[in-house]
Amino acid sequence: MDHQIYILVIEDELEVMDALVKDLEEFEQKFPVESANNAEEAEQVVQGIANSGDEVGLILCDHVLPGKNGVDFLISMESNQLFTDSRKVLVTGQAGLEDTIEAINKAHLDHYIAKPWKKEGFQKVVVDQLTSFVIKKGYNPLEFMSVLNSIRLAEALRGSQLTDH
Repeated sequence: MDHQIYILVIEDELEVMDALVKDLEEFEQKFPVESANNAEEAEQVVQGIANSGDEVGLILCDHVLPGKNGVDFLISMESNQLFTDSRKVLVTGQAGLEDTIEAINKAHLDHYIAKPWKKEGFQKVVVDQLTSFVIKKGYNPLEFMSVLNSIRLAEALRGSQLTDH
């Protein structure tokens, strides 16, 4: 593949940001991690990624952020053609039911992770979401077998071989 697929973490609390990034370390060989402390900074990061010809495969976003909240940021990403395929995960302990419903309905939220999270459960969500992204985009599954869900990737590969004949 001639470009990078990024994971973007948006979190304003430094300790939480550090914990999220640490739990993503094993994905970094295939999926570089970028971070932002608020929605405005995240908008600049995603634009920079897009301008370089790369893409954001997964957005992990807190809800309570200074300025624009995480749900509003995810909604804005959904309305931007460059990021409609990006997988969107709300990672928060603060979103109320109305905010969560709005995120699901308007931002097409792919998953919700409650804080505090368990590393194994968090990493499973990351694997599932990035696997779905790679399959949906039609990228060569073999490139991601070592990091993502190899069973789903193999099924996607078999499926694409069946439709090629």
